[in-house]
Amino acid sequence: MHASDRMARICYKLAISAIVEPPVPRVGIVISPGFQMMAFAAISAFEVANLAAGEACYDITVLSELGGPVKSTLGAALETQRFGDPGDFDTIIVGGLMKPEPSSDGLIAFLRAAAQRTRRVASICTGAFALAEAGLLDGRRATTHWLFARDLQSHFPKIRMEEDRIFIIDGPIWTSAGMTSGIDLALGMIERDYGADLARLVAQNLVVYHRRAGGQSQHSNLLKMSVKSDRIQNAVTFAQQNLRTAISVEKLAQVANLSPRQFRRAFRAETGQTPASAVENLRAEAARLMLEQGRLSLDEIAVENGFNDRERMRRAFLRVFGQPPQSIRRAARLGA
Repeated sequence: MHASDRMARICYKLAISAIVEPPVPRVGIVISPGFQMMAFAAISAFEVANLAAGEACYDITVLSELGGPVKSTLGAALETQRFGDPGDFDTIIVGGLMKPEPSSDGLIAFLRAAAQRTRRVASICTGAFALAEAGLLDGRRATTHWLFARDLQSHFPKIRMEEDRIFIIDGPIWTSAGMTSGIDLALGMIERDYGADLARLVAQNLVVYHRRAGGQSQHSNLLKMSVKSDRIQNAVTFAQQNLRTAISVEKLAQVANLSPRQFRRAFRAETGQTPASAVENLRAEAARLMLEQGRLSLDEIAVENGFNDRERMRRAFLRVFGQPPQSIRRAARLGA
């Protein structure tokens, strides 16, 4: 073997030995006194990602300005680590309070430094107010809980507020709506970091019915129905599971074990809607989710949700959402 070949092999072995495993991404969850415990639903998503992957995908740390125990709205205290160098973290997520309060100078300074030294900075629910105070949302698209969205916009007019979104990604800044949407935000991060398969597996382990896309509406037609009795709930569940097929009042009444006349009266008394209107709302909502996910054509979505053709679906969307399917799909693509 020539001396040059031996030297090449030695250099190759040295190069290989110098390769080390990349550090596990560190996620810092920032809380303040009076934080809302539901913010920790997002932590569960990262924790389950570690379990589902069978290896450490994330290193999770709970942070506060002063460190030590921090009390939640329930009075229970959580041990935290004091702010340090935000550059030690890959991701910083600010948990929300039940009601927005002015952020401390220390928190604002930490978030401004984090915006410069971490890969991404995020907020859950009213945590968006802290990002706004730090100037991180100026000129960016953002969201928060719908109850506080107008307040956030009025105090920080430079924000491009989209108050009806589950979560929004604008460059390195992520914002999410109410507390449970922190799960959707975390799943979005997991998908961005490790792919859709792991995100789906985490959602299944968390028993999340489906992973909501960031562009999905915060408001659900199921919530508007306010079903009270098991009989009507059974009928609604049947309709959800059979949207592709023809759903008659007679069939729904049979599922509810009522006569069609009794069923119509009971359904309207509980939901404030006729059965036909409720089914249309459920179909429109399911179709909207498919539109936002962007995988199927308009014709396919119309068939999958029982509209049969895209024109009938368009008319239903105008009644339910006030805009056609094309506009909703276009908005979702812009959000992505």
